[in-house]
Amino acid sequence: MRDMVAADASRVMTELRRGVVEHCVLALIGEGESYAFDIVKVLAARHLVTSEGTIYPLLARLRRDGLVATNWRESNAGPPRRYYRLTDDGRRALDAFVAEWSAFRTAVDALLNARVAAEVRDGR
Repeated sequence: MRDMVAADASRVMTELRRGVVEHCVLALIGEGESYAFDIVKVLAARHLVTSEGTIYPLLARLRRDGLVATNWRESNAGPPRRYYRLTDDGRRALDAFVAEWSAFRTAVDALLNARVAAEVRDGR
């Protein structure tokens, strides 16, 4: 039973990551022009992605949707690199997500904190 609970929690976390990674990428790009591999490193360090294979298709979709624009830069370490920057539409999409996320996070935190408070009160 404990393994099932752990598997369910892992599945839930996978779904949560999948739901927010696009906006995490927009947030990173919003800090300044970004190279795809650097985005992957930051997200991997925060346990939000596990491979580059997740990010490259996402970046291509964001570009097709007009949320990011790209330019190529020469690299000392090999071929030219594609850098991503937010478009005005990308900034608006990120701003809208931040507003929604804040309300969502507050609602979830309130419910979870109430649960913890009840457990403490009940001696569980």
